[in-house]
Amino acid sequence: MNTEELKNKAKERPPGPFSFPPLAWTWLLVSAVVIILDWHSKQLASHSLELYRPREVFSWLNMTLAHNYGAAFSFLADAGGWQRWFFVTLAVAVSLFLLVWLIRLPRKEWVTGLGLGLVLGGAIGNVVDRIRLGYVVDFIDVHFGGWHYPAFNVADSAITCGVILLLLDAFLLSIRKDKQG
Repeated sequence: MNTEELKNKAKERPPGPFSFPPLAWTWLLVSAVVIILDWHSKQLASHSLELYRPREVFSWLNMTLAHNYGAAFSFLADAGGWQRWFFVTLAVAVSLFLLVWLIRLPRKEWVTGLGLGLVLGGAIGNVVDRIRLGYVVDFIDVHFGGWHYPAFNVADSAITCGVILLLLDAFLLSIRKDKQG
């Protein structure tokens, strides 16, 4: 068999369970980096900060260890405990959906891939906390002029950046694609 026949034969083979498109591996690596950075930063915050005692970094930024039993902005934080497994189930379902989307994503849609990788890593980072601890560790406390943004973490930042990229791709870049095509 010559080289061309081997290439054609390889194309005929059905994909195996881990034969993701090449760029999907890149976005999964982005997710893994987010998970690792999130975990390490939460460990550092948990070991070096006192719960709910701010440590000033800048006039507008504190490091304040907080335990979030709810969702974003502590939504349902005092719901009695059922919310833990509800949010775990929801995050796992969303993560599986994002994973499938990521794997099926065309190569040229790299902005979407990066956004999905960030959201996936952030979702998994927070779900690990919920499963292990029953709450999410937050520690970044941004404030200005008496206004405090709710404490957040690296996973939350990755999710926010990922959603911004997805929205940017959906609205701004799709308009450019429509004009070109």
